[in-house]
Amino acid sequence: MANALLTVDEAAEALKLHPKTVLRHIREGRLEATRIGKAYRIDRVKLDAFAGLAQGHVRPAAGARATVIVDVPDITVEAAERLATFLGAAALSGDAETPPLTINTAFDPTTGAFKVVLIAAPVDAARMLEVIEMGLSR
Repeated sequence: MANALLTVDEAAEALKLHPKTVLRHIREGRLEATRIGKAYRIDRVKLDAFAGLAQGHVRPAAGARATVIVDVPDITVEAAERLATFLGAAALSGDAETPPLTINTAFDPTTGAFKVVLIAAPVDAARMLEVIEMGLSR
């Protein structure tokens, strides 16, 4: 049986992204799609690989997981936004074989406090801590 082909809107809904973001990923070559007339169709298997899923399902995580909370005091709004964007991009790197990584950020403008909550395999958590340190030293 042939793989399911999704429209840009269906792919956006599956990825929880805006359709224009999906189109940008296609145009930049990050997401493979086939152009049919004026529309794109995305193979479900390729969409799952793009989203970090293997064979249409999340690979079960084996081994230990680390939860890390990083508190960054006295940071500007601009620096917090830049660091959050930097961390989000770093968290998206990897492939379908990379264990899942969860990263959340929060900024309190009244105190200038920035927090990062990271859940990952210990080796990936250590790498992300290096990324945080690199982002703070910029």
